[in-house]
Amino acid sequence: MWERIIFNLLAFLLFLIIFVRMIRRNDANYIYLLSVQALGILIAFVALVCNVSLPLLILIFTYIVSILLPVCILLLEKKGVVLSELLCRVKVALARLSNKEEKVKKDLIALLEKYPQSYMAHKLLAQIYEKEEHIQTAIEEYMRAIEIHPKEDDIYFKLAQLMYREDKTEQAKEILVQLLKRKPDDEKASFLLGDILYENEQLKEAVNVYLEALKYHPENYDLYYNLGMVYTRLNDFQSAKEYYEKAAQLNSLLYQAKYNLAQIALIFNELDEAREYFMECINAGFLEDLAYYTLAYIAMLKGEEENAVEYLNVAIQENNSLYEKARKEPLFQYIMKKVNKPNKDGKQKKWKKQVLSKKEKQVLMHLQNTYELVGSLNHNDIKAIRSIKLKRKEEQTQEKNQKEREE
Repeated sequence: MWERIIFNLLAFLLFLIIFVRMIRRNDANYIYLLSVQALGILIAFVALVCNVSLPLLILIFTYIVSILLPVCILLLEKKGVVLSELLCRVKVALARLSNKEEKVKKDLIALLEKYPQSYMAHKLLAQIYEKEEHIQTAIEEYMRAIEIHPKEDDIYFKLAQLMYREDKTEQAKEILVQLLKRKPDDEKASFLLGDILYENEQLKEAVNVYLEALKYHPENYDLYYNLGMVYTRLNDFQSAKEYYEKAAQLNSLLYQAKYNLAQIALIFNELDEAREYFMECINAGFLEDLAYYTLAYIAMLKGEEENAVEYLNVAIQENNSLYEKARKEPLFQYIMKKVNKPNKDGKQKKWKKQVLSKKEKQVLMHLQNTYELVGSLNHNDIKAIRSIKLKRKEEQTQEKNQKEREE
């Protein structure tokens, strides 16, 4: 009996506290809480007066709505999370399911008029503005959220991301540097900062960021791959090779790393190794046209002219535009008569393009341009060898004709 009396008194006291909160804050949202509290108190009071025992489920319900729920609300408000903000979160979640973003935005703006220090309202409003592509307004709302809760690391990353999109590179970079000082294992921040430094041609700084991130994520193949690309741009091909190889080991499906390894092998004049990597790319259907074209190139360097013709025909079949490229390549001039011209009138095989990032395309072109510079030596060697072969063939023909005349 005394337990019931204490329960009812405590429940009524909590009801009064919530009621006073509603009056002071002039917030009608407390009515929802007061209603369920009143229901629980009424059930418990009737049971006390009638001296009856409540079924277990109803008893649990009265304890939750009369004691537990208001206590949780009071504790959250003590930490700065008001009831209106909690209800707003629920409304936002439900509205997003029903695609009523505009109504949510109005509710959040109304909430901020009453509670301008509502961290969650600023954050949710920023997310809506970001979705609507109002990036500058979203940035402003994220900054207000940070002013209220300066230790929310996720908001810092989002803010840096949006500033980067708005070409506020220096501000984005500064935010990421500070974020990584507090949270050095933040993988997303490391990648974004590395990308920003790479685009600004601060390649050595990008290397430092990726190497620092590797301390916390030693099995992340993207970090090794990015390091390979940065070292490629720095012309440190030996280091690039090491990181590409590690990336390929961690992810056997990362054929861009293998394609770059093939090109580095060409630069080092390791033709057999290059051929193996290009064949792996072809078997996986990755950049087949360029791989076949380069295999033809390798075949010419090795003096395998028939293989070169075969590879070049397949490359042109995969991508007709490679015929003109081959025709302008001095190395292929000797075999172009044997190469099939693309059939412009007939059905052409559809060329399946791989989606490469801007950074990957830059690295691809850098490797190709680098090889073209060092490969000119190979061109001269082949021309010299071919001249010697032709001269010997002419001498043999002359000797043969001489003998026939003598006979």
